[in-house]
Amino acid sequence: MDLRRFLDGRGGQLGFLTYQHASLVIQCVVIGVVIALAIAALVYRSRAGAAFATAVASVGMTVPSLALLALLLIVFGLGVTPSVTMLAFYATLPILTSAIVGLQAVPPALVEAARGLGMPRWRVLATVELPNAWPVILTGIRVSTQLVVGVATVVAYVLGPGLGSLIFSGLARLGGAGALESALVGTVLVVAVALVLDGLLVLLGRLTVSKGLR
Repeated sequence: MDLRRFLDGRGGQLGFLTYQHASLVIQCVVIGVVIALAIAALVYRSRAGAAFATAVASVGMTVPSLALLALLLIVFGLGVTPSVTMLAFYATLPILTSAIVGLQAVPPALVEAARGLGMPRWRVLATVELPNAWPVILTGIRVSTQLVVGVATVVAYVLGPGLGSLIFSGLARLGGAGALESALVGTVLVVAVALVLDGLLVLLGRLTVSKGLR
């Protein structure tokens, strides 16, 4: 294995694929956050609704990524659309569960005090419940990000962007020149993206979570 020879002259390509992978993950996680918070806000006050949403999220996690991608391929064809749809689906699930748990764990006394001040329900949610639930929600976002970083490699099968193309190109040519190096470098870069994004989320937590909630 000649890793140095493989890397020579490929800096631009590797940098672009790494950027694609990170960008894809970030965009899908943001979509997942928006969807998860919207659903959680609708169901967390209802035991039945919260239980149903949590159950759906748990079942959704068991859906094989390749099977889901194959179904989306039939509907959307190749490219970015099935990739983003699948990753946004997986991104939503851990965040939805953590958002419901976090919102339900907010002390009722705080909610009642806010209502006693005459706040409408949406304002109580925005200024009292979500800030108090944020540490738990952020934990779900971290789990979601790590999940999506890994699953995002699979979208190479539908010509999606990211480092998966590097990994699966190497695996498909295993035994050929540069095949092992391609798979190894792609894997290392995926791990690097996961570590960097998790570090950024830890930093976000330190900046956005009040000391009393840590």
